[in-house]
Amino acid sequence: MEPLFFQIGHIPAALWGPPSERVIVAVHGAQSSKTDVPFRLLAEALPGWQVLSFDLPEHGDRKDEPTLCKPPVCVREFSAVLDYAESRWTDLGLFAVSMGAYFSLLACPGRRISRAWFLSPVVDMERLTRDMMGWFQISEARLETEKAIPTPMGQTLYWDDYGYIRSHPVDRWPFPTDILRGAGDTLVAGETVAAFAARWSCRLWTVEGAEHWFHTPPDLAALSDWLRETNAG
Repeated sequence: MEPLFFQIGHIPAALWGPPSERVIVAVHGAQSSKTDVPFRLLAEALPGWQVLSFDLPEHGDRKDEPTLCKPPVCVREFSAVLDYAESRWTDLGLFAVSMGAYFSLLACPGRRISRAWFLSPVVDMERLTRDMMGWFQISEARLETEKAIPTPMGQTLYWDDYGYIRSHPVDRWPFPTDILRGAGDTLVAGETVAAFAARWSCRLWTVEGAEHWFHTPPDLAALSDWLRETNAG
């Protein structure tokens, strides 16, 4: 399946699937884009829905833009995409991958979303940021002094982002949500996802042999099966 490419204001977007009154807004994770393979699988597994994906700053067609992929910017742009979707479709769903789930937690409460799917979600960005600081021996004092510190993972830690994350806790998630994660995910702690699922009554599924990034043929087959099963149920 090939998407239709277009712009939502300045934001590059893609629309998958034939016309429908239902759309799933899809948000990619780090180092990915609006053409992420899971989005194609989503459109194929749920043929009654269209899928609307878009590029976050520093990703996809926006890699050469000066805008940085920082939480306030991403939430603002995500909100613009949601405005676009709400003005054109009657039923909205949400599919979010990794850090896209975190932006969803900030941007989506209050929206008319009927259900959501999370893949390898970052549901506690403060915990992940502190974990990364520990992995690379970065203290709060050093981060405050240097303001921005690149990590070997390809992610840059920012002091202002850390402050934003701590001042914007997730205190509401009202949507029926299914979560899929790999049993071998070493980026996002399993207990963090389990606690989120318990707090907000989400259904949590785990794939043995999978890690944070679902990319191998068995991973993607498990993802497709999960999408069909959750859509049917």
